[in-house]
Amino acid sequence: MTSSSSTKTLADIAARMRDIDFAVLSTRTEGGAIAGRPMSNNRDVDFDGDSYFFTLEDTRTVGDIARDPHVGLAYQAKAGMLGMRPFFLTVEGHAELIRDTAEFAAHWTKDLDRWFEEGVDTRGLVLIKVTAHHLHYWDGYEEGEVALRAMA
Repeated sequence: MTSSSSTKTLADIAARMRDIDFAVLSTRTEGGAIAGRPMSNNRDVDFDGDSYFFTLEDTRTVGDIARDPHVGLAYQAKAGMLGMRPFFLTVEGHAELIRDTAEFAAHWTKDLDRWFEEGVDTRGLVLIKVTAHHLHYWDGYEEGEVALRAMA
C-alpha cells in the first residue's frame, strides 16, 4: 500500500540520506536530451534542501547547467542496512555554479583529494549547488512528496 500524501518531514528525509554517498545528477543537454551522471556528495549530507557536488569547468555537466539550471537528483539507500527498508529519493531543483575558493573550502573533504589533487586550488574547479524545490520519496511501501520552494 502506498501513500500519495507526505508523512515525512525534511528532517526525516535528511536522516535517511545521511549514509548515501552518491546521487545521479540529471541535466538537459544542448540537444534537449536528458543526461545523467553519478556524482559523490562526499558525505556532505546534512541535508537541508541543498546538495553540493564538485566537478571541473570543462565538463558537459557545467555546460548543461549554464544553459538550463533546472536539474534532477536521484538517490538510493542500500536496502537491508540495519534492517532498514529500501529508500529512494528524487529531487527537482535549481543548480548554481560556484567558483569561489571559500565556498570550495566550506564543502571540501579529504576524499576529494583523490579526484582533485591540488585541492581547492585545482584549476577549473566548480562547485555545483543544487537547491531542491520538490522531493519525491519511496520509503519501503510508503510514498510521498515534499514541496520546499517554488521553482524559479
